[in-house]
Amino acid sequence: MSTALRPLIVGAGPAGIRAAQVMVTAGLRPIVVDEAPSAGGQIYRQRLFPDERSPRDLYGSEAGKASALHQAFVQIRDKIDYFPESLVWNIRDNVADIMKDGRHIRQGFSHLILATGATDRVVPFKGWTTPGVFTLGGAQIALKSQGCAIGEEVVFLGSGPLLYLVAWQYMKAGARVAAVLDTAPFLAKLHLARGLPSQPGVVFRGFRYAAELMARGVSVRFGVEPTRIEGQDRVSAVVWRENGRERRLACDAIGYGFALRSETQLADLAGCRFVFDERDRAWRPDRDPAGRTSVSGIYIAGDGAGIAGADAAELAGERAALALVEDAGLTFDHARVADLERRLNAIRRFRGVLEAAFPFPAAWAGSIEDDVQLCRCEEISVGQVRRAAHDQGVRELNRLKALTRVGMGRCQGRMCSSAAAEVLAAASGQPVEAVGRLRAQPPVKPLPLAMASDGEAA
Repeated sequence: MSTALRPLIVGAGPAGIRAAQVMVTAGLRPIVVDEAPSAGGQIYRQRLFPDERSPRDLYGSEAGKASALHQAFVQIRDKIDYFPESLVWNIRDNVADIMKDGRHIRQGFSHLILATGATDRVVPFKGWTTPGVFTLGGAQIALKSQGCAIGEEVVFLGSGPLLYLVAWQYMKAGARVAAVLDTAPFLAKLHLARGLPSQPGVVFRGFRYAAELMARGVSVRFGVEPTRIEGQDRVSAVVWRENGRERRLACDAIGYGFALRSETQLADLAGCRFVFDERDRAWRPDRDPAGRTSVSGIYIAGDGAGIAGADAAELAGERAALALVEDAGLTFDHARVADLERRLNAIRRFRGVLEAAFPFPAAWAGSIEDDVQLCRCEEISVGQVRRAAHDQGVRELNRLKALTRVGMGRCQGRMCSSAAAEVLAAASGQPVEAVGRLRAQPPVKPLPLAMASDGEAA
């Protein structure tokens, strides 16, 4: 093993595991840091405690992929330095600040692969902070990790493939799914036909989820515009408009989200250049097809580089690691590189089909009521953002942050920045690209004040 090379991987999901596998094969011993207690990422999240559920129960048709990925990690576990339940909260000058067991570790690295994944993207509307409202990802975590549902009468609301996947997983687990409310119109789903030649399995699997939900009596509605969530101590109902009519459905929990947004804070702190992605309506780190960023020795893979899904994450993690191996002057498989890039390009083209079938409701930001809370951490309303645009001439997101405190709370804008950008763009009459993005600040997530320091790691 080369002693001069000390690669660091942030994230042990599909991208991080495959990247580590490539490095081990090349004779390297990478450091793998992950926030979860076990490897697999969000999509292949493992149970906190063993129970009677099989991989098929947990992952459905993706059980084979999940098991293969988990087994791959087991096989390399003694050949890597693995830090589970650990947070990389800052990166600067080839040093990562890590919190592990309440202690601070400074870890130097020669190369870095960011496989940070993504989180749910939400748009606020009246009642969205009511207890019993979960993001789609949060609802999925409860089911996979803890084996429990978020409620007894659950409505799933929003748009994107995850909407149908999580609803189907709840139904298969025996939960009562009251409805699936899709903000995209039904006709948008016709775009999926364009994906049949390249990704027939994915398209048919999506159709199967919807068909099985309907066959079980789940009401699947299209083109809905959420109006409000009712309830005080707990969700009691959801109200929406559909074809000009207001409808109401009793429920005690809601899973909610509009596809995903990339986790990019560490790439920002590392100094990577960003570009605006029209498809995802978001800024992401600029990178070449191999995953190389604008900073030498720093690579990015998986949904943190742009939303593409678990299959793409595995391929991109392997591709980024091969780029690292090549840049380090080590032997690598040229034929494998060409195959990976061909398969990744096919998936990226298909993502355009999915975005057309599950469009983000861009016009929604202009119709949200002023008293709706936008930033939960700092309790900033949609109306405050609009007043900053109209009365103070604010046209840029960091200026909005300085004047209103949007994005200054515990989440550092991770949950509210995309919605704030949409509302500010609508209020100031600009495209969302023009309002920019919030600059990342360390720590990227909250740290305990009592955190002790262990100094430099080996």
